[in-house]
Amino acid sequence: MQQFGKVAVMMGGTSSEREVSLMSGGGVLAALRAKGVDAHAFDPAEKPLSALKDEGFERVFIALHGPFGEDGTLQGALETLGIPYTGCGVMASAIGMDKWRTKLVWQGAGLPVPAFRLLDDATDFGAVEKELGLPLFVKPATEGSSIGVTKVKNRGELRAAFEEANKYDSIVIAEAFVGGGEFTCAIVGDSVLPTIKIEPATEFYDYQAKYFRDDTVYRCPSGLSDAVEAEARELARVAFKVLGGRGWGRVDFLMDEAGKIYLLEVNTAPGMTSHSLVPMAARQAGVSYEELCVTILGMAHVG
Repeated sequence: MQQFGKVAVMMGGTSSEREVSLMSGGGVLAALRAKGVDAHAFDPAEKPLSALKDEGFERVFIALHGPFGEDGTLQGALETLGIPYTGCGVMASAIGMDKWRTKLVWQGAGLPVPAFRLLDDATDFGAVEKELGLPLFVKPATEGSSIGVTKVKNRGELRAAFEEANKYDSIVIAEAFVGGGEFTCAIVGDSVLPTIKIEPATEFYDYQAKYFRDDTVYRCPSGLSDAVEAEARELARVAFKVLGGRGWGRVDFLMDEAGKIYLLEVNTAPGMTSHSLVPMAARQAGVSYEELCVTILGMAHVG
């Protein structure tokens, strides 16, 4: 795998998802080395990005999550340095990190999203509870891994949920509950991988359920009919393309009791931990973790 040159696996960073990023990056690093790639860990919390040039790195595998890794800032820096990197470019990364603006773009393209409202200190919280119904979800717009997310089940609890989310972001979203199931669909290059149905044992698919608990159930195949599976994959493909996505990513969606699909969010630097969903879908498609990492690295780009 010497055609890739010296590869930096970008992991760690300074966001609230540092712990998860280190797990993702560790897995990717081991996989690339197992395939003969000259790969090295690079933590931007410990050294400046200029060290990439100083140390002769020719390609970057981005395993950072959250702000300053997944939001277009790192991508812009790597563009300036002229170093090819994995995943989406500046625009798609920036929009995809912002759940509110992602929803606006999808709405503008005529794609289905759950009903939502922005919250601030002046919000009539009672009116929003009535409009969206209960339960509902409150989440910061630019955090991942379900950090700062609250499921509001009782009237009068929305303000407290807003205040919790507001600790992480100035933009806070209240989103209607869609109760027919949670799914995700990974995209790698031109391939849309099999959908996965997520069945958490917890109240919802929170941080612990995503990365540490062993009682979350993942169904892949998802159990959807062939027709609905095809519909979901096509919707994920279009949703990713509308945002300018490239390389690889993951589109999460919900289904209501009547079988209608609602787009939830996009992840432009998905997790690569032992619990992560893209490797799971790849395995179902006959692609090993190591092969997946090499394929993603092979799509690294500038511009």
